[in-house]
Amino acid sequence: MKHLVVLTGAGMSAESGIKTFRDENGLWEGHDVMTVASPDGFKKHPELVLDFYNQRRKQLLEVSPNQAHYLLASLEKDIKTTIITQNVDDLHERAGSSNVIHLHGELLKARSTGNATNVFPWKKDIMLGDICKEGHQIRPHIVWFGEAVPMIENAIKICQTADVLLIIGTSMQVYPAASLVDYVPQNTSIYYIDPKPALSATHQVNVISEKATTGLQKFINYYL
Repeated sequence: MKHLVVLTGAGMSAESGIKTFRDENGLWEGHDVMTVASPDGFKKHPELVLDFYNQRRKQLLEVSPNQAHYLLASLEKDIKTTIITQNVDDLHERAGSSNVIHLHGELLKARSTGNATNVFPWKKDIMLGDICKEGHQIRPHIVWFGEAVPMIENAIKICQTADVLLIIGTSMQVYPAASLVDYVPQNTSIYYIDPKPALSATHQVNVISEKATTGLQKFINYYL
């Protein structure tokens, strides 16, 4: 194997205690998704949106990577490994993974509302009145619904080079991330780890119906 590409979702971090936020009613922590995760929601309710992400940031700083994060990081010793994550946490990096692409942004970064390319580290609360050096209000560095996904083209190119695609803990319902599976070569083996898999097994897709930690260990033991 020359290149292992890993696509991770909320299920990857669930065992670390990170809430998946979105429940069966489509609510995030009791809020409508579009209220706390859209440009329009931020425009109408900026303090509510900032508080929502302030709470998420505090939670992230209190948790640690789980065994699945460490297992993925350990693969780098022997295999070229690229992680494409839908998660906005930094648990892959904390576990030691060095090649991580965040499709949906990063919770421990902020950016200017007046210049999307002005992105910088940020670990404390963001409040109304916090401005960047250019004088603009800052916001979480998160890709909200209705916004472009800047890293998607890079992620597509990476998937086109995959010898194996490993999918962990994602419902395959969020686009364009879910479409990445369509860009791997036809001879690329796909392994999908999730306790409630949204993909069915085929000649190309192998399904491991388990949580991230046990499913990844099984992948390493039996398929690598």
